[in-house]
Amino acid sequence: MGELATEKHVQYILSVEKRKDDFISVAMEYLRMNGAYWGLTTLDLLGKLDAVDVDEVVSWIMKCQHESGGFGGNIGHDPHILYTLSAGFSDKFFPHDIISNNTFFFLKICYIAGLQNEDGSFSGDEWGEVDTRYSYIRISCPSILHHLNKINVEKAVGYIVGCKNLDGGKYCVENLMSSAVFCCVGALAITGSLHHIDKDLLGWWLCKRQVKARGLNGRPEKLPDVCYSWWVLSSLIMIDRVHWISKEKLVKFILDCQDTENGGSSDRPDDAVDVYHTYFGVAGN
Repeated sequence: MGELATEKHVQYILSVEKRKDDFISVAMEYLRMNGAYWGLTTLDLLGKLDAVDVDEVVSWIMKCQHESGGFGGNIGHDPHILYTLSAGFSDKFFPHDIISNNTFFFLKICYIAGLQNEDGSFSGDEWGEVDTRYSYIRISCPSILHHLNKINVEKAVGYIVGCKNLDGGKYCVENLMSSAVFCCVGALAITGSLHHIDKDLLGWWLCKRQVKARGLNGRPEKLPDVCYSWWVLSSLIMIDRVHWISKEKLVKFILDCQDTENGGSSDRPDDAVDVYHTYFGVAGN
């Protein structure tokens, strides 16, 4: 079946950080906080975090924090909950003196809790876009920081439960088609609210995401994508239905998406690799 190309992936992740002036790097600079999280976590999963200068990375992350407490995608960029999550998940890499800084955490909690809407939904930033991804993030971050009481959990759960399609899937914004359900299931799991889910119906919908090409897709009639090796698989694990798919076939698909010569993983075999799919391929494997 093959194996994970660990050393090649480490080399790829490190090479991406060095290419700061090429077109792709400049075009994606607004996502650099997310990229840092994907890259660092990939290295951590592979047991190779010592390959980077953690102090240098942490120093850069701190420069991305806005006075509101939230984090931007890069230095000088507006704060957004997506980047605040990536910065928050990177807390495990922070030195003890920063972790013990109460002001640092207080600002993050205030920002995270500050944009809950009356219906229980959450906005991504001050401009008001609503998405259940933001519900998951705004539940996940306070939970990690042990301040879940800073948000209205009952309303947040009520909004997520209301975002359900008849086919068992959940979607990102009300009245859109079903998509991968990790954010909804994850938020309900964190709040101890999985009893709201029909696990068999949702499990059926999720296991139908495995296609003939062995991989998983995000919604019906779509091609498989290695990132769903994490999104869908994690949801199945949370509802105890992971045995409903073929893990062997999924592993084969993940390994086929690797560039075994230069490192990195792509969405599907023989496509161009990127840090995002490398992270989810390693995590799913």
